[in-house]
Amino acid sequence: MRVLILGGTGEARALAGRLHERPDLHVTSSLAGRVREPQLPPGDVRVGGFGGPDGLADWLRRERVRAVVDATHPFARTISDNAVAAAQRAGCPLLVLRRPAWEPESGDDWRPVPSMAAAAELLPELGERIFLTTGRQGLAHFAGLDLRFLVRTVDPPEPPLPPRTTVLLARGPFTVHDELALLREHRIEVLVSKNSGGSMTSAKLTAARELGLPVVMVQRPPRPDVPSAGTVEQAVAWLDAVPRDHAG
Repeated sequence: MRVLILGGTGEARALAGRLHERPDLHVTSSLAGRVREPQLPPGDVRVGGFGGPDGLADWLRRERVRAVVDATHPFARTISDNAVAAAQRAGCPLLVLRRPAWEPESGDDWRPVPSMAAAAELLPELGERIFLTTGRQGLAHFAGLDLRFLVRTVDPPEPPLPPRTTVLLARGPFTVHDELALLREHRIEVLVSKNSGGSMTSAKLTAARELGLPVVMVQRPPRPDVPSAGTVEQAVAWLDAVPRDHAG
């Protein structure tokens, strides 16, 4: 059975690793190509877009794919929407694999917001020194703010950026010890994060809690109305239940 994993996350790589050695499956992982040096999963990998939902649907039919797992980032809304439309057009079962969202703990001071624009609007009333950990995309929302920003991304961000910005290039996982040192070194007053979930970058939340810092938390977009799983094990079980005689 041919399976497409829409990847780019740790869960996608773990799923590809679990399925790679199985003789009953042929797995292809697809990466959007937005990271210059992505961490590649085992097995076949394709990089780049499909040309929207129609292009993806054509690819699914041409490659006779019988199941799709959308294991993209929780904030990759466009890719997820395209996957739903393409799977419907190709008559292909689709599962969304998303790691659980972070939940506030005792001592947290979270300020939930629905979007990056809302986060930018809230910042001036919270502090002067901001640790922005939302990735490369969407930084333009903060470009008009005369605040001090420490921006951490995997690859260099593109303008426009806030006028007073220090860029830190780094890839997780991060430790609580190092995050505390970073926050203290830059005298950070506010942390901004997307609710991505997972353990790779959660140490910053623990560090903010220990220092009593407010966290502006951008909430996830709604999950597509399709079957979903929160773990790799659940995704494997779903794939095992897909009929092998599906037309594709």
